Amino acid sequence: MAEWKTKRFWTEAQVEEAQGGWTVSLDGRAVKTPAKAALIVPTDAIAQAIAAEWDAQEGEIDPLSMPFTRTANAAIDKVAVQRAEVADMLAAYGDADLLCYRAENPVELVERQAKTWDPYLEWADATLGARLHPRVGLMHESQDEAALLALSRHTHALSAFELASFHDLVSLTGSLILGFAAAQEQGETPDIWAASRLDETWQEEQWGVDEEAQVDVNIKKTAFFHAKAFFDATRAV
Repeated sequence: MAEWKTKRFWTEAQVEEAQGGWTVSLDGRAVKTPAKAALIVPTDAIAQAIAAEWDAQEGEIDPLSMPFTRTANAAIDKVAVQRAEVADMLAAYGDADLLCYRAENPVELVERQAKTWDPYLEWADATLGARLHPRVGLMHESQDEAALLALSRHTHALSAFELASFHDLVSLTGSLILGFAAAQEQGETPDIWAASRLDETWQEEQWGVDEEAQVDVNIKKTAFFHAKAFFDATRAV
């Protein structure tokens, strides 16, 4: 039996103020999340982006073409109901942050890692009050407890909507520090993404680009840039 898919049934998506924020309606019918909760978002910017995604649908609805809608749904249906657990999971990245795992050789890679990653660690020390220390090799060594506690406090201070996008900023880079750098405008988004792929870029320079792997990289890059856009929209005035 063919899979049933929802088709466009509305003429116009509209943004409306609602108790606690903004919502989107389709010809006067309020949009709900997959869990049937009210789709109430914290800023007009998010609501406008969601409305634009609904208006862009033609024929069958394609959820994959609606990243703002999907992230807002995740914030409401998943993150909000377990906010502390999500924050704990993301804060844990600090104890195994990508930026702290350094190569022993060759010297060119060692120098590139230090030049690219050290400024982010120094920024985290100065701005977040968390000094993480690099390690040579892949063996785990715990970071300073005070630094991890500071990072945890910053992570737990994020709202459910911020955490929903912050999750991708962190998980797609493997770095809590790069996640905060993106969230707090510490550098351009393309540069932060490039910093997260430093090791892979080095390997590509030595051995060439794997075209199949590059497809996956491009998908992740698009998701990272969306997460940054969504996070910014949570703080838009």
